[in-house]
Amino acid sequence: MSVLRVGNASGFYGDRFTAWREMLAGGELDVLTGDYLAELTMLILGRDRMRDPSLGYAKTFLRQMEGVLGTARERGVRLVTNAGGLNPAGLADAIRSLADRLGLQVRVGYVEGDAIQRPDALTANAYLGAFGIAACLDAGADVVVTGRVTDASLAVGPAIARFGWTRDDLDALAGATVAGHLIECGAQVTGGNFSFFTELPDGGHRPGFPIAELRADGSSVLTKHPGTGGAVTVETVTAQLLYEVGGPDYLGPDVVTRLDTVRLEQEGPDRVRVSGVRGTPPPDTLKVGVNNLGGFRNSMTFVLCGLDIPAKAALVRGQIEESVGAEGLEFTLARTDHPDTGDTEAASALLHVHLRDGDKSRAGRAFSAAAVELALASYPGCTLTTLPGDATPYGVFTADTIAQDVVEHVAVLPSGERVPIPPPTVTGGLQGAPIQHEALTRGPSLHGSRRGPLGELVGARSGDKGGDANLGVWARTDATWPWLRDWLTVERLAELLPETASLTVERYELPNLRAVNFVIRGLLGQGVAASTRFDPQAKALGELLRSRVVDLPAEVPQ
Repeated sequence: MSVLRVGNASGFYGDRFTAWREMLAGGELDVLTGDYLAELTMLILGRDRMRDPSLGYAKTFLRQMEGVLGTARERGVRLVTNAGGLNPAGLADAIRSLADRLGLQVRVGYVEGDAIQRPDALTANAYLGAFGIAACLDAGADVVVTGRVTDASLAVGPAIARFGWTRDDLDALAGATVAGHLIECGAQVTGGNFSFFTELPDGGHRPGFPIAELRADGSSVLTKHPGTGGAVTVETVTAQLLYEVGGPDYLGPDVVTRLDTVRLEQEGPDRVRVSGVRGTPPPDTLKVGVNNLGGFRNSMTFVLCGLDIPAKAALVRGQIEESVGAEGLEFTLARTDHPDTGDTEAASALLHVHLRDGDKSRAGRAFSAAAVELALASYPGCTLTTLPGDATPYGVFTADTIAQDVVEHVAVLPSGERVPIPPPTVTGGLQGAPIQHEALTRGPSLHGSRRGPLGELVGARSGDKGGDANLGVWARTDATWPWLRDWLTVERLAELLPETASLTVERYELPNLRAVNFVIRGLLGQGVAASTRFDPQAKALGELLRSRVVDLPAEVPQ
């Protein structure tokens, strides 16, 4: 059976710089992709473009290509990336100029049409699908640059081009979407950020980047180059599959992927087969990510050592509010202090003071100087970890939708020909209740219990989607799944993570993965760029949950 080997060399703007070279040198590939566009990245690129209209793309990608573009051409590996950001045409031109300087013949295509005209927004971009990428590859492109497409489209597009799928091949498109979602975050599927990193062969020291071996029916095998670090196991794949998803209906511009149909099977060392994925028609709308400048912010952190920590924090609060006014101020007291210790740091708590305001001068030196002025006039032992500084602008991310048929999705071929990509003619969207599955085994007896961290029995992965967070939790064994499914309710989550108690929390079961997924609405406020939360992207939320000591069923093996 024909296999398309799609590797990934970047999961975000700032990922391992050498990954492109490592992936091209490490073994056989047909396509190498790179994902650069987190929601925060679009804000960063928007600010770049404000300073220089010729920018708006991920400059790192161009520097990475300096040393590998020739190798990719020599080995016949085609490159697909969304590093074009807000200016895919500009990056395509820059790649052509680089190729000319290196003496290479490189055919470059690009995809545009994601930019939505919103006069009141810094950036507004629709999440396009994969058929524009496929059109560029069909026309012979060696490099395809896109703006805002769905992350999975970087892998789905090459599969459409290789296997000739149409919009009617929903199951195949859904299977490739899962494969694309699994590799889009780079090493996160090969052991990066993995709950049980101490069990990895190299202890999680330097995980390799992933490869999806895609087949014509949409099934795939997840793997990595031989000799690279980390591991590819059912659990590392499960962890990434749960990352930044919502319910079982995973909406995309080309297909709705039913995550409750995904089946994972360990096929061999560092090889996990992904099969059984079902797809239904996509919605008639596209997601639109909108970034705006929200104002200015600044932060100062006070160290509170020893006794009377709450009273010291209250004194600082009163003094700061009296000095600059209470509006826009936020105080967070982190009780990092330990009693009766001989170490200053261990005996100290941290009071983080944030100020957000539309007035740059108030949020700037007026605020930070007011904090520093308390050094000799506040609580005993007063000290700060931050120096006085100016305010910085912050962004606000919101998600919207737009009808698919009003977006001008265009593939610009290497010849310069512009090919419109028509929207799907059959749409559907959400398909109702999740597919129901019976538990894999009978649940364990709960007559006995033992105290221990929840993480002894479960893994977790969490992340951000705008102002919301997701938290996926999976059972490590068939025996623990029925217990986890029945025990970890929304109410139980609120007990273990009190900050979720006042929020809207949605809970979904994914029995094939032995997992439950929570979507926590509003946990991150106006999104990562505006958040003053200690963990602004909710990346550590899963590990916080795993650390909670609970009553574990005594009869379930660890």
